[in-house]
Amino acid sequence: MGELGAFKRIGRADTPERAPAERVGDHREFVRILPLVELREQGARCMECGVPFCHSGCPLGNLIPDWNDLVYRDRFHEAIEQLHRTNNFPEFTGRLCPAPCEAACVLEIDEGNAVAIKQIELAISARAWEEGWIEPQPAAERTGRSVAIVGSGPAGLACAQQLARAGHAVTVFERDEAAGGLLRFGVPDFKIEKEVVERRVAQLAEEGVVFRLGIEVDDEEQLGGFDAVVLATGARVPRDLPVPGRELAGVHFAMEYLYGRNRAVANTAEPAVTAAGKHVVVIGGGDTGADCVASAHREGAASVTQIELLGEPPAHRPDELTPWPLWPVKYRRSYAIKEGGEQLFALSTTGLSGDGRVEQINWVANSGSPPFEPLAGSEESHPADLVLLAMGFLGPETPLLDELGLERDARGNVSTSGYQTSRPGVFAAGDARRGQSLIVWAIDEGRRCATAVDSWLALDAHGRVTGAGSRAA
Repeated sequence: MGELGAFKRIGRADTPERAPAERVGDHREFVRILPLVELREQGARCMECGVPFCHSGCPLGNLIPDWNDLVYRDRFHEAIEQLHRTNNFPEFTGRLCPAPCEAACVLEIDEGNAVAIKQIELAISARAWEEGWIEPQPAAERTGRSVAIVGSGPAGLACAQQLARAGHAVTVFERDEAAGGLLRFGVPDFKIEKEVVERRVAQLAEEGVVFRLGIEVDDEEQLGGFDAVVLATGARVPRDLPVPGRELAGVHFAMEYLYGRNRAVANTAEPAVTAAGKHVVVIGGGDTGADCVASAHREGAASVTQIELLGEPPAHRPDELTPWPLWPVKYRRSYAIKEGGEQLFALSTTGLSGDGRVEQINWVANSGSPPFEPLAGSEESHPADLVLLAMGFLGPETPLLDELGLERDARGNVSTSGYQTSRPGVFAAGDARRGQSLIVWAIDEGRRCATAVDSWLALDAHGRVTGAGSRAA
């Protein structure tokens, strides 16, 4: 694989990005693609590992060494074919996945030296779209069976594509006005421009998938007539902040803000929440929090502060806690903080205050780890005209689950056995089944669920195989 010994003489190339001072002035994507010569050199760095741990690091099981080698040899058409064998949407993961494959790369034993897998993946998909290699693949034969999928995020889209290509009639229900779920409305354009999502949705439509947009499925009768149902509704219930002053105006869940920003950028609606000219405090240190910080920068906030309950992670991989090839618990300076703002750790919010509208946030320093004991004498206040709660998600919304009478697991997610819920013919995939997770897990869940649905549809009333079965694999 690659060039023999190249990893010894060629260093890892950092992801090219537009300068922070430039990119905060617009909503275009800020990540760039390496030039072809450098890209092929990065592919050459991939070793012929006896055991390619990158496979285990990637939930999709992407055949990473294979397409790294093909890029090194400038065989991009074959590379996209290899990539599509395991991943329906590499242009999504190449932009949004945190790349656990790189953490598991054998070269990452020397921290910071992993093969630039994510950059190579993005470059393959970009080249394939530019060359027109990605085309609809409608099924040659139809099975006569129908499937309803509720939710059009990455799990729902992957499931829909696999089932449509297996010959089933697939209808996707989406309550928002456009398909894509959080890809479309939760993630800002400067991370993934919406044309990237829309062209995949168009591909699915040309493969026979029917999209019914702007429809909230809350009644079992809406799903009548389908042979199988897949719930891919995500984990959309946000974690709240039970402190005095939570009820004040100007305190919002992160998705309220990000949905509004995405619609504003698309010129489809005026946002109800704005950060322009305000002192913004984002509570939560994950990707959603970073997206809020960066969006506030682009709106022209007076100041942006991001606070985190946990203590600041170590600068380097703590091998005693998360040794290679595990995902390392270490500090990663987000793209948003590179653009500006302040990031603070080990703070517990004690209250919000203001005259009908939030004007100030109160916090206390804590021990940095559970049970987050407050440190005496560390109480502080900070101006806050807009407080955004980005503290993660608790699980799926319950009305439809209750309507269908589905069992839940201990965390409130849909309980399944082989992706089938407690009700025969009703399946679940993605965050609704496993809880809040990564985009790669969502795509993997959608693919695996499609295989389970296809196999179930191939059985007759006596449990005997009547069709091909597992055509959606």
